[in-house]
Amino acid sequence: MNKMRIVSALVMAALAVADAHFAVAEGDVHSVPSPIASFDLAEIAPGNYVHYGTHEERSPRNFGDNANVGFIVGDRCVAVIDTGGSAAVGQALHQALRRVTPLPVCYVVLTHVHPDHLFGAAAFLEDNAQFIGHAELPRALAARGKFYFNTLKRDLGEAAQGSELVEPTRLVKDEWLLDLGGRRIRLHAWPVAHTDNDLTVYDELTGTLWLSDLLFVEHTPVVDGSILGFIRVLEQLRAVRAEHFVPGHGRTDASWPQALDPEVRYLKVIVTETRLALKARKTIQEAVDTVGYSEEPNWVNFEQFHRRNVTSAYAELEWED
Repeated sequence: MNKMRIVSALVMAALAVADAHFAVAEGDVHSVPSPIASFDLAEIAPGNYVHYGTHEERSPRNFGDNANVGFIVGDRCVAVIDTGGSAAVGQALHQALRRVTPLPVCYVVLTHVHPDHLFGAAAFLEDNAQFIGHAELPRALAARGKFYFNTLKRDLGEAAQGSELVEPTRLVKDEWLLDLGGRRIRLHAWPVAHTDNDLTVYDELTGTLWLSDLLFVEHTPVVDGSILGFIRVLEQLRAVRAEHFVPGHGRTDASWPQALDPEVRYLKVIVTETRLALKARKTIQEAVDTVGYSEEPNWVNFEQFHRRNVTSAYAELEWED
């Protein structure tokens, strides 16, 4: 990720989203002046632009700008990779994109169901793009949408206004190639890992792999699918020949695929120690209180996410033979 070209984009436009389905505010969505004073982009490879989110907890101060998002520019059009955690973040991304290129947005890739990657999608409805997701994404959205909206409003208050969960118009079951004009990007749908609806994006022209939340850097990994599946998918990802890569959270100067090592280690520590806890007939609470704490110094947001990871691992591993 050397030779990054930082593009500062001052966002001053207002967001007006009409025809809102799944909207936070009922009825008409009022215009919301963008609260984001600046929105930086890093061009990590030719035509690949990334905005790095904060590790802070979601709040009105950061407007849900917690995930890494960005876009890939071809000769014909642009593919957006995730849209951020609120309408304000999505609009900031849209404004930043327009400072880079006037080309139309033809695709918006929604890499998985988690709200910090999805709620900015309304900013791209005006582009008449195809919204693309994993084949399991609609089911996950239907199951979690109401809860996600309630927690978004709780955490952001008025700053959540205009945010939407936009349903995908095209689903990926295995792989799908998108042609941006002089540049093909490959979407890959993974089995259950971080979630049961993870997509990765690979730019064939530059060898840039967008992993979304299959890779966490600095930020404590989140297990919302299968911890064993997560480890298997990470081992498969090692075989991808990536010249550049984008995590779902954080950034690193580590080379590929060594950048995967800390996350794999963390997940394997949980698996090993949870199995020992089960063998010792410890309760789930005892496991949650003791498993994996040697990893705490290596991650931010540890207390927020680690205990739920152990809970998930315990529930999965207790049924092993």
